[in-house]
Amino acid sequence: MKDTNHQSTPLENTSWHALFSNGNGIKAITLALGVMLHATNVYLATTVMPSIIKEIGGLEYYAWNTTLFVVASVIGSVVSANRISKLGPRKSYQMAIIIFSTGTLICSMASSMPILLLGRFVQGLGGGLLFALSYAMIRIVFKESLWPRAMALISGMWGIAAFSGPFIGGIFAEHHEWRWAFGVLLIICLAILIIASVILPDKKSENIIPAVPILKLLLLVLASFSVSAGSIFENIWANVTGVVLALFFLYIVKIKEIKGSGIQLLPSGSYQLSSSLGKVYTVMSLLTIATSIEIFVPYFAQILNGFTPIQSGYLTVLIAIGWTLSSLLFSGVKSQFSYRLILTGCMIMLIGLIGLTLISFPINIMPAPKLVLNCMFLLAIGIGIGAGWPHLLTKVFSLAPKGEEELASTSVTTVQLIATAFGAAFAGLASNIGGINFPGGIEGTENASRILYGTFSLAPLFAIIVLISGGKKQLNK
Repeated sequence: MKDTNHQSTPLENTSWHALFSNGNGIKAITLALGVMLHATNVYLATTVMPSIIKEIGGLEYYAWNTTLFVVASVIGSVVSANRISKLGPRKSYQMAIIIFSTGTLICSMASSMPILLLGRFVQGLGGGLLFALSYAMIRIVFKESLWPRAMALISGMWGIAAFSGPFIGGIFAEHHEWRWAFGVLLIICLAILIIASVILPDKKSENIIPAVPILKLLLLVLASFSVSAGSIFENIWANVTGVVLALFFLYIVKIKEIKGSGIQLLPSGSYQLSSSLGKVYTVMSLLTIATSIEIFVPYFAQILNGFTPIQSGYLTVLIAIGWTLSSLLFSGVKSQFSYRLILTGCMIMLIGLIGLTLISFPINIMPAPKLVLNCMFLLAIGIGIGAGWPHLLTKVFSLAPKGEEELASTSVTTVQLIATAFGAAFAGLASNIGGINFPGGIEGTENASRILYGTFSLAPLFAIIVLISGGKKQLNK
């Protein structure tokens, strides 16, 4: 609905000043804080995980902390449309904060890995719901002219989280008080809950409440858990069985989607690699999976290089920093050059992963030059995915079938979260096969790093193959 009480120029309507004036500022900050809370938790948990393992054990379940969190985030993200329509903006946001706070409290009190995993799952439910609601509420809370600025503000919270997460986590981990890192998140949760309860509107939607694709979500959860469950066994056949089961569950989801059974997760044509949209989703998934190596970067840095929690935490966010800077730098490239940019980005990612693999071998490199190379290769991975990422998202919107544009816009988060869940599961599988748990120690960790980086180099390589095999003609449409 247009505002007829205030006439302003297009420049005023779309400026940063407009976003932070007339009561819009506190609303924008509230939504931005929700995303920052979710993003900060991601980097904080990655930073403190090595310290948690030292105290309560459970190294074989290291990757499960990310897998469970992201799988739960997928569930929270998908049900967000149902919740906001049924409860309204204020109550749905309050519910998200309370669920996230409950999970955070469980994590802070965890005395064993199973309890911590429970907390991470509950955190993921609240975090995914909070993440999706923050974006969805932009359309409800602001005028259409302010949507781009609000989107930019909320997206920028990941950059802030890349610094705040490792800092908060690292400070407490270095003092052997990792539980208090989660305690800080609880304080932030309380502040956001109070502000949201006062600021956000309480009006419910008059539209039809969208249903939740429960069966498909269950199949996706089972697929992710199959890989993770298989990864904890040292027997290679158990590992293979987990992967085969995951592929079976994904195949059922694909069949149901193609037949149009139930609520759709992705637009039509998304599951055919021969289609333009199918190629875009495949490349997005492969590149997202490739970045999942960051889960183990802090552990490798602390065990192999003797880094402190803060140092290893900031080593991890080099991928995020490269991604953010590259996205900002290349987002304005004209569409006719987007294919080359995406392809070049995949090649840069491949170089970064191959580089990490090579320096993981016992070669004679001094610690300082090796650290510099490590940083350069991690940064290259982020630069590579960031260069083409905005254009991949644009392709999703432009290639979406008529009438499925809204589904296409929500599918981006779904695909990214699912790919992240599988990336985390496969990272745990590769590391356990490499010997991170047995024989463990320096030898096992070194071999695990080589296996992890080496196998994940295949992800950008496959993306390059997909792009080269007819991708140029299809993606330049």
